[in-house]
Amino acid sequence: MLINEAWAQSGAPAGADLWSLLPIILMFVVLYFIMIRPQMKRAKEHKTMIEALQKGDEVIAAGGVLGRISKIADNYVTLQIADNVEIRVQRPSVQLVLPKGTIKAIE
Repeated sequence: MLINEAWAQSGAPAGADLWSLLPIILMFVVLYFIMIRPQMKRAKEHKTMIEALQKGDEVIAAGGVLGRISKIADNYVTLQIADNVEIRVQRPSVQLVLPKGTIKAIE
């Protein structure tokens, strides 16, 4: 009585479904090139830097600890942060390798 009969509409053309998904697909492509790809590149560079650590390198570890590598193990690095003061940190916590002589230039 108050409700009219509802008639199904004829389907949209076949290509219209693809065009409606195009903005979502473009968002994922932009997201990949702006966020995911650079993050993967940074992770790869960090991994190669961690693998290339050597005894005597001057590094900055997580938390801003500055020191010289005195021993290297599989998962840990021993940093000399002062005379007769050494700490052990995990290898991935090394964030940056500094040029030689940086510690002396700071002191």
